[in-house]
Amino acid sequence: MKKTVSIFSSLALLAGVMAGCGPQDEAKPKENENEGKTEVSEDGMPPKPEKLVVWEDVKRGVALEPAIKAFEEKYGIKVEYKEVEMATKQRDQLRLDGPAGTGPDVITVPHDQIGQLVTEGLIREINVDQSVLDTFTESSIAAQMYDGKLYGLPKAVETPVFIYNKKLMDKAPETMDELYQFSKEFTKGDQYGFLALWDNFYFAHGVIAGMGGYVFKNNNGALDRNDIGLNNEGAVKGTEYIQKWYKELFPKGIIGENGGSAMDGLFNEGKAASVMNGPWAFQGMRDAGIDIGVAPMPKLPNGEPVKTFMGVKGWHVSAFSKHPEWATKLIEFITNEENAKKRFELTREIPPVKSLINDPLIAEDEGAKAVAIQSQYAVPMPNIPEMAEVWGPMATALQLVANQKAEPKQALDEAVKTIKTNIETNHPSK
Repeated sequence: MKKTVSIFSSLALLAGVMAGCGPQDEAKPKENENEGKTEVSEDGMPPKPEKLVVWEDVKRGVALEPAIKAFEEKYGIKVEYKEVEMATKQRDQLRLDGPAGTGPDVITVPHDQIGQLVTEGLIREINVDQSVLDTFTESSIAAQMYDGKLYGLPKAVETPVFIYNKKLMDKAPETMDELYQFSKEFTKGDQYGFLALWDNFYFAHGVIAGMGGYVFKNNNGALDRNDIGLNNEGAVKGTEYIQKWYKELFPKGIIGENGGSAMDGLFNEGKAASVMNGPWAFQGMRDAGIDIGVAPMPKLPNGEPVKTFMGVKGWHVSAFSKHPEWATKLIEFITNEENAKKRFELTREIPPVKSLINDPLIAEDEGAKAVAIQSQYAVPMPNIPEMAEVWGPMATALQLVANQKAEPKQALDEAVKTIKTNIETNHPSK
């Protein structure tokens, strides 16, 4: 019986081999040949997936569509996208969809979420050529780093700039000293020469960092949570400078929770000649009938630029993607010069692509050019989880200083002490 089974097995195997040599096998080379027409030779790249999935921010798909179409034509890989709110929903949804195998290959999030995403194992490190990195401003690439490793490529930046009412101010001053003199002469009654929300650490950081302070020491792309520079000599000088403006020129109404709306109201009513604010404020000012001028922030009294905080939106590869190399190739493609320019045309999101800063499309847009220039001096908001412990204590310190209730050194020392305690409590060392 065993012998009979063996004979039938041998005959079946022979038939299979014969069939493999028959007419249907002749069609296989043609089929592969046809597939080869859409193949693009990529050194070291794995086989192409049939499809890649991208999560884009809401109301931004219009800018992604042309980039996707060009990618599909070049590489023969279908790309689908879904609009998912960027600030929180992409992160929250990836926590569920990623492990379930229904998530995307590529997501987009604000850079200050990178640390948390890496810690949770939701995004992966990427590797790209130096020529790709050289496309972008240094600060925007720094924003995509965590613990010295690269986790994404930047698509858009925003940072506070100097905005002025052209009816009240002829041109933007070059220095803060000039602005201070203008403000001393202009400020009277309910008229103000310049306003800034410097009791808010997001805005105050520009002055503090420009004078020599820092949040966490940056060691080649890795932030040291144990080295906090918010009460060093430079930080104290910066905070003393902030106190001077509050003591002599700023109204008390722009301090605290309602300070932002109070400042916006004064500017939009034509009662403030200039403010420090971000590109998100441009449209509201124009809608209020203000003819605005926009420029990089004037230089500080020490000759240094105001080192504003910068927010960077980036593209990242999901840790659950089965095609990480091609997902990386996709984000390289959709952030290249051509696609970055098209994104700006369609969404006005400002790309941190060095070659586009002087492109007429951006150079002739006063607001976009100012943000692009200022972003070169800006510092990416720290993207490590410990940053969550900084905002509250620094807000308390700055408001005490703004209200003349504490001296800068005392307030900053107390803030740093609280920050360190909170870090040890909420983020115990591994």
